[in-house]
Amino acid sequence: MTTREQVLEALLGINDPTFNRPLADLNLIRDIMVKGGQVSLTVVLTDESEAASTRLREQVVSALKEAGAGDVHVRLRAATEHDREQLRRQNDPKQSLEDHQSKTKRTVGQNPASSRLLSPDSGVHYIAVASGKGGVGKSTVTVNLAVALARLGKKVGIIDADIYGFSVPDMMGIEERPETRDDKILPVERFGVKVISMGFFVEDNSPVIWRGPMLGKMLRHFFSAVEWGELEYILLDLPPGTGDVALDVHQLIPHSKEIIVTTPHATAAFVAARAGAMAKRTEHEILGVVENMSYYVDKTGEKAYIFGRGGGAKLAEELHTELLAQIPLGAPDNHISEPDFSPSVYKADTETGRIYAEVAARIVEKLEP
Repeated sequence: MTTREQVLEALLGINDPTFNRPLADLNLIRDIMVKGGQVSLTVVLTDESEAASTRLREQVVSALKEAGAGDVHVRLRAATEHDREQLRRQNDPKQSLEDHQSKTKRTVGQNPASSRLLSPDSGVHYIAVASGKGGVGKSTVTVNLAVALARLGKKVGIIDADIYGFSVPDMMGIEERPETRDDKILPVERFGVKVISMGFFVEDNSPVIWRGPMLGKMLRHFFSAVEWGELEYILLDLPPGTGDVALDVHQLIPHSKEIIVTTPHATAAFVAARAGAMAKRTEHEILGVVENMSYYVDKTGEKAYIFGRGGGAKLAEELHTELLAQIPLGAPDNHISEPDFSPSVYKADTETGRIYAEVAARIVEKLEP
C-alpha cells in the first residue's frame, strides 16, 4: 500500500453510522499520509459516542492491515460546523447530522449564538496565534496583542486554546473564575479583554489528560456555552506545533487569520515554518510573523542579540508575508502592589507596549481597510 487512492479503496466497505454510506464517499477520511508501509489518517465522527468511535477505529485499522499496511495510526475528530454543512449538501435534510444529534440529545455546536459567532458574516475577526514549538512566547504575544487592540477601543476576546499548556489567566493576573447566568458561562474580563481558558475549569493546576476528540469538544464548548456578547476580535492562543487542537481550529473556523510567532534563532524559525505551512495548506491567510526575544537592551542602551539574528525575517520571506514586529527580550516592570498587576502584560507607555500598539494598529489596518 503506497498511495492515498489505495487507502480510500481499502476503506470503501466501512460506512458512517449516521448516514449508512461509505466514509470515503462522504469525505470523512482526511489527512491521509502513507510512508514506508505506515498509514496515518483522520476519521471525522458524526456519532461521537464511545461505542461508535471505537468500532470505527477498529474497522479502519483492520481494513488497512488486510490491505497490506504496516503500522496504522487513526485520529478521531468530531464533525465541525463546516463538515455538517457539507454533509447537508450531500444528504437528505431529514437524515442530516443535526437531526441525528438532536435525536441522541447531543447539543455540541448546535447553539444558535455559537453558529452566528462562527459564521463568516458575524463581523468577528478571528486571529489564531501559532508557533512551531513551545517556549517562544506565543502566549505572551497573544495576551499583549489582545490588550493592545482593546486599548485601541476594539471589543476583544481571547480563547486560550492551548488546552494542555493553558497560561493566559495567570499571565493576565486573573484570579477569579467565570460566573454563570442563564446556563451560560460569562468570560472573565481583564484589561478590557474577555477571556475563557481551560485553566478556569482545572483545580490546582492539574494536568489535562484527554484524547483528541475530547479536546475538540472543549474547544467548541468555548463557543456554544460562553456568553461572549458583542466582539470585534477573538484571538486564539493555539498549542505549539500542528497537532489536534490546531487542526480543529482550522476546521472549526475556516475564515480565521493567523500570526506565526518565532524567535531569531534559525532552528526556531525552521520549526515555525511548519505551522505556517499548515495554515497555507488549510487556506488560512497569514497576517504576519512576530519575532519574539529578538534582542536584549543592556543598561547602556546597546542591543545584544542573544539568540542570533534574522530568523523572523527569513520565516516571513519563506511564508510570503511580512515581519510585523521584533519584540525585545524582557519582562514587564510591574509590581505586585499595583491594582492592575499582571506578570506578562506590558504597560502602554513602555517600549514593548508601544511595539505591541504598532502591531495592533497594523492588524486593524489589514482587517479593516
